Amino acid sequence: MYTVAPFDTAKLDRLMEEAGIDVIVATSKHNTQYLMGGYKFIFFAAMDAIGHSRYLPIAIYEKGAPEHSAYVGNRMEGGEHQNNPFWTPTVHTATWGTQDAAGLAVEHLKTIGKAECRIGIEPAFLPCDARDLLASRLEGARFVDATHALERLRAVKTPGELVKLRRASELITDSMLATIAAARVGSTKREIIEQLRREETNRGLHFEYCLLTLGSSHNRAASSQVWAEGEILSIDSGGNHDGYIGDLCRMGVLGEPDTELDDLLAEVESIQQAAFSRVRAGAPGSEMIVAAESTLKASPSAAFTDFFCHGMGLVSHEAPFLMTNHPVTYEGIDVGRPLEKGMVISVETTMLHPRRGFIKLEDTLAITDGGYEMFGNRGRGWNRGAS
Repeated sequence: MYTVAPFDTAKLDRLMEEAGIDVIVATSKHNTQYLMGGYKFIFFAAMDAIGHSRYLPIAIYEKGAPEHSAYVGNRMEGGEHQNNPFWTPTVHTATWGTQDAAGLAVEHLKTIGKAECRIGIEPAFLPCDARDLLASRLEGARFVDATHALERLRAVKTPGELVKLRRASELITDSMLATIAAARVGSTKREIIEQLRREETNRGLHFEYCLLTLGSSHNRAASSQVWAEGEILSIDSGGNHDGYIGDLCRMGVLGEPDTELDDLLAEVESIQQAAFSRVRAGAPGSEMIVAAESTLKASPSAAFTDFFCHGMGLVSHEAPFLMTNHPVTYEGIDVGRPLEKGMVISVETTMLHPRRGFIKLEDTLAITDGGYEMFGNRGRGWNRGAS
């Protein structure tokens, strides 16, 4: 007897059949979290390394047989399972590294009669010593890349996931606006980034990063550069709520924006709005991209402005994949496919103005039947720093 799987098993079964996979051995943090219904072990949230090896959670799922599912985790996770039992019928909380985790996975595959089958793995998230062990002890198995199948499984968000993504976006927006309002003449980039870290942490987010520019610079790395009167600021931050990513960008100014700054941000906004106007369930992603790029092409600042969009959720770039190598290296395989209700995308327009600096808006949209819902829909104009 087992608890019902916390994901759509029929969908995963179909995706596995299409990919030629009999059993999945997931080893990435994001996919093990998804397959385990949102569970992740906090001890290794910041770093995987321990001793001579690293933490390697493993979720095993056999096509059409959720009752054969298993979770392989660290020894300390026994207490987690005792307090809040995992859904999988088999649980092995007995590992300290990659090879003992892989060894337990082999034992389970043999127990369920899947030692000689098509095993779906995540090549980019399976350490070579663990893969070598799997291959040496499962000589009759054939290893298949399961990355695409697992991405498709996560592409449409559940209502619970949408709540988490909305919450992450709202809290990041609040944190960025509070950070801009607190920054003043003489504040350094390092001080502003640290302020944002505190704002996000105090709101219950796990701080991921802050990309920050001041003045006319396009350099987004931390430094001792100071904010001066009349200069602009761009603040782009990613943080997560229960593992779900919030990723937005907002603009600040120290003083009042002049007419040129108002016009430049309006250009960025017009490109964003052109994209938004074509977003809805059933419309291909290409419609949004064509509309945005058409507006961008007519912009006075087209020569130094760029449009980009991407899917997001547990990972900052995930399905739907809408643009090819722009800038992250992957194929835009979903650009011609219909957007689906429950997908979440990031839409961003970046202007690298040669005199006025880095001007950007990045927004998060959840696809709905009639259009979209924007998460963190505040502070999209010029936000004032402290006087």
